[in-house]
Amino acid sequence: MHIDMDAFFAAVEILRRPELAGKPVVVGGSGDPYKRGVVSTASYEARRFGVHSAMPLITAKRLCPQCVFLPVDYAEYSRISGIIKAIFFSFSPYMEDVGIDEAYLDITEANGAPQEIAADIKSKIREATGLTCSIGIAPNKLLAKIASDLKKPDGITVINAEDVKRVIWPLPARKLPGIGPKTEAVLKAMAINTIGDVASKTLEFLEDNLGKSYGGYLYQASRGIDDSPVITGGWEPKSISREETFEADISDWQAIARSLAFQLKDVAASMRDQGCTGKTVTVKIRFEDFQTVSRAKTLKEATCSLEVLRKAVFECLGRIELKKRVRLVGVRVSSLVRNEAG
Repeated sequence: MHIDMDAFFAAVEILRRPELAGKPVVVGGSGDPYKRGVVSTASYEARRFGVHSAMPLITAKRLCPQCVFLPVDYAEYSRISGIIKAIFFSFSPYMEDVGIDEAYLDITEANGAPQEIAADIKSKIREATGLTCSIGIAPNKLLAKIASDLKKPDGITVINAEDVKRVIWPLPARKLPGIGPKTEAVLKAMAINTIGDVASKTLEFLEDNLGKSYGGYLYQASRGIDDSPVITGGWEPKSISREETFEADISDWQAIARSLAFQLKDVAASMRDQGCTGKTVTVKIRFEDFQTVSRAKTLKEATCSLEVLRKAVFECLGRIELKKRVRLVGVRVSSLVRNEAG
């Protein structure tokens, strides 16, 4: 599988500011289009105006004057990425982390049909973060990456080896990983516009015109051939967290406590599934005016005991004044340690 979050930075910002839903949103630099900076992520509404990542912010402003520009909050994106990667990791230990918003997952040994696993992953991500992702399923990493881009946003696409000619060949050559704007221009000058056009060329032609290494890569890639392994790299979750945004702001302490208890139960289950114990417990409260406060407690020993963690959660909650209505509550267990015995 290749799992790619949908317009990740922009989607996170829209979750924090629901009034921006459906509007063109651009995240980049300091959030000021008149200062130097580039687009990190654009919402799908902004992309319809031609706005794309790596574009200067001032260019994005010219293309879409009504865009809402926001600064990059990498700490928040990294925190949510950690939640998402922990979900991936709970399905398979064979995960290649290739970016803050994407990963490859080898599910060869996982239980269940691939599409069912994909649907389950999407459901858990939406439940834990409110975000959507697109998933490509294929026999290798190259095809899986191409597949994940075919039904964005929020899609699941399966490509089998026999689908290459029907599904892959009609796509623009630019859809092949590794082909950028410059190579695309070179290929177009040779009347090569689609992946099928690339596949129609001999190995000798591609090597002569594009170099032995790159030409050889395109020859294989255009035929859907890729034997690169999923490189796990020893990824370990640094924290596991859950959050809930209420449909309407609340002031009922009991409802807040119930939500935290339910979230903690899920966090503790994930910790046990991944063989982790944690030492630091954090409770986050976001009020109706978007003021966000958090309180943390560091335990004497790392644990995954629901009883011990619950006691720490309510101790943290007791240190937060609930004088305003509450929009969001969350709980996080961090300083995780892998249990070698299990």
